[in-house]
Amino acid sequence: MTATNARNVTPPLAEEYEISTDPARVDAGRVHRWLSTDAYWAIGREREKQDRAIDASLNFGVYDTASGEQVAYARVVTDLATFAWLCDVYVDRAARGKGIGTALVAAVRDHLRPHDLRRILLATHDAHGVYRQVGFETLEKPDHWMALIFDQTGPA
Repeated sequence: MTATNARNVTPPLAEEYEISTDPARVDAGRVHRWLSTDAYWAIGREREKQDRAIDASLNFGVYDTASGEQVAYARVVTDLATFAWLCDVYVDRAARGKGIGTALVAAVRDHLRPHDLRRILLATHDAHGVYRQVGFETLEKPDHWMALIFDQTGPA
């Protein structure tokens, strides 16, 4: 499947789960625990920093419809006009292997599509296959991109 075709694919989410952008439903403590202890990009992240990130972002959660328990999370930093950065995508280890991550990323894509953004970026060390399934591609000209990295004494 080409990336063009993948952009139109919305993988099904098992009926026992639902996706929500309601910030009141985010279990901030659980998200912090997942990211700060089990996500290579955020190991050791302080709770206060994670709470600030949640508060300043568009948040997506996947929830068990029977219990209401959050089983996955994704965060988007965006101006909702030209650009978005997808980050902190995480599926609870007990819920992996059910297509939740792919469905979550597709929901983010579909939620942002009507805003006519020029691009959505993300960085991943090991989940390229998940993102390719919903249309993400490697940068055509990565040498056009730059980053300003601040010295940090603590975790991201």
